[in-house]
Amino acid sequence: LLEKFVSIKGILDAEIDDLKQIEGIGDRSAVFFKLVKETASLYLKQKAKEKKQVTCTSELLDFCRTVMGGKKDEEFCVIYLDVQNQIIEFETVQKGVVNQAVVYPRQVLENALKKKASAIILAHNHPSGHVRPSDADIRLTKTIQETAKVLDILVHDHIIIGENRFFSFREEGLMP
Repeated sequence: LLEKFVSIKGILDAEIDDLKQIEGIGDRSAVFFKLVKETASLYLKQKAKEKKQVTCTSELLDFCRTVMGGKKDEEFCVIYLDVQNQIIEFETVQKGVVNQAVVYPRQVLENALKKKASAIILAHNHPSGHVRPSDADIRLTKTIQETAKVLDILVHDHIIIGENRFFSFREEGLMP
């Protein structure tokens, strides 16, 4: 497994059919590896939810990396926060293709209002591994941020997850 997939992360991110191509790996073993990854995701999500306050903690980044890292297609997620910046919910709002996911700011903010969120953190992955935001990423973030401000919802950050890297709009000065 390590010869083919290079690392534990590579094994856990591999597709079931790819795992089964390795001698000695059948249906049950392949599903087991997927179960291990899902269990780790749930653990990290719960650990992030237990934090007193969340903005861009290492637990949250670990959780985002586990959930979105290694995906073959782009996914756009929103982390909804209450008044104390505790996680209400983590939601994938859009799944796309290898290099884009069509995201509607209206949908993001409607969901935030329904969940009574006071703040949100945007997160999406770049399957290519490159974490620099595209012009479309920057425009989308500004649109959501400006509209959210009118609704009295804070946008704490927009995180892009890549292979072993991340990009934080706030840390890079792209969000006030």
